[in-house]
Amino acid sequence: MNAVDANAPAIRLIDVRKSFGAIDALKPVKLDIVGGQIHAFVGQNGAGKSTTLGILAGRIPASGGEIQIAGTTVELGDPRRARAAGVVAIYQELTIVPALSAVANVFLGQPYSRGGLLSEAAMRRRFFELTARLGVSIPADAEARNLSVADQQTLEILRAIQADARIILFDEPTTSLAPPEREALFRVMRDLRAEGHTLIYVSHNLDEVLDISDAVTVFRNGRLIETREKSSWTKSQLVTAMLGEDMGDVYQRRPALRVPGAVPVLSVRDCVVPGAIEQISFEVRPGEVLGIGGLVGSGRTSLLRALAGLEPRSKGSMEIDGRLVSWPRTPRAARRLGLALVPEDRKHQGLVLGLSGSENVTLPNFGAVTRFGLIDNGKMNERSAVATRIFGFDSRRLGVPVGTLSGGNQQKVLLGRWAFEKPKVLMVDEPTRGIDVGAKAEILDALRGFAEQGLAVIIVSSELEEICALADRVVVLSEGRLVDHIDAKRVDLSVHLVLNSAFGVERHQHD
Repeated sequence: MNAVDANAPAIRLIDVRKSFGAIDALKPVKLDIVGGQIHAFVGQNGAGKSTTLGILAGRIPASGGEIQIAGTTVELGDPRRARAAGVVAIYQELTIVPALSAVANVFLGQPYSRGGLLSEAAMRRRFFELTARLGVSIPADAEARNLSVADQQTLEILRAIQADARIILFDEPTTSLAPPEREALFRVMRDLRAEGHTLIYVSHNLDEVLDISDAVTVFRNGRLIETREKSSWTKSQLVTAMLGEDMGDVYQRRPALRVPGAVPVLSVRDCVVPGAIEQISFEVRPGEVLGIGGLVGSGRTSLLRALAGLEPRSKGSMEIDGRLVSWPRTPRAARRLGLALVPEDRKHQGLVLGLSGSENVTLPNFGAVTRFGLIDNGKMNERSAVATRIFGFDSRRLGVPVGTLSGGNQQKVLLGRWAFEKPKVLMVDEPTRGIDVGAKAEILDALRGFAEQGLAVIIVSSELEEICALADRVVVLSEGRLVDHIDAKRVDLSVHLVLNSAFGVERHQHD
């Protein structure tokens, strides 16, 4: 083994590549990552950035090439080898054990012991040393399930430091965080950088990338396109490098091209979810996009879950096509009424990760792709390709398990399911969460396309620009109550307008 070279980059990739069968996910990459910096990877879904991160984490074996850590060639075939080389990854889906305490989670897999017994006092002392070092306050004995997502993420960072990681990989770490929690995470990341740690940061949020990073590498179509210092990039230059062309305004207004039907397809009166929302009433017509505006915690997701039959304690009055129906108590009952939900958590609530893309798309109605009682794979693949084409999904990937796809492609599969089996009302919670700028535009266009086909679309998004780009009307929630109803035909929708309503500055009731 080579001696450690103090002047060598923290990481050097020499012609590192990865193939999945006939698909080249990563073409030979050459890259030096300077130690003691925050280095960001950006690119569209499937561009190669997450594959590179997975190779460095030991989660994905490289198909060829050489990796050097501080001048020493290493084999990162699995996560244990990566940890032994000082590399630890923190993923969007955290690896916290909910029932264990904060201390136990930090020392998971690396406990202090003496004479075959756990040294709990020593672990607690070390836990408080680590929290003091990062300037955070987390109750040592609190069960992880009772902590905020930000605190759970901090436990993973503490675990990485305890493992003596000099290189920490962050994969979309801010996706589930509110703005104050994001700032807390960035403070911790800057502190780690100041201590000499090297951080690699994968994100689709280009504003955050340009705020937190020292250098940025752009990937496109499995190739490394360019690496520059952060100060040499602008947001528009990053977008152009990612797409190979000027994207234009992702959030340009997408007005309705047809007049919604006169009779509401869905009318909701006095919807209640105890402890979450109170007395919410609204309606939506075929061909219309209704936005649900508000801040995190306002009750937006609870409302969609209630309509989708996922909140058994919910109650209210509901009409479908002008006909009074029983309030749905289960997802199956909601589906029979023509109500479908694309959930915020696509991996755990929307998709079956072990099934192929085609199987996930046709899952609601396998009967449509059967012949003589057996699934016709050719028909299933053909129908799935048609359903996902509007999202720019590569049909060659329909045959692979969706768990191996990027987040953006998983979202396209999930939306393709409802292009295949069209409901009356499509509810979409955070449609572009963790998705690159190119796929974001495709998905926003496709949601408007659903409405143009006569579906009623209800959208919840923390990126209020998306709601303003799509919605014909917006109902604004605050602390579980409907506080405003904004009609885009009467006023110009804007983020400022929705926020003012959420904070009680302005009201625009139009019934």
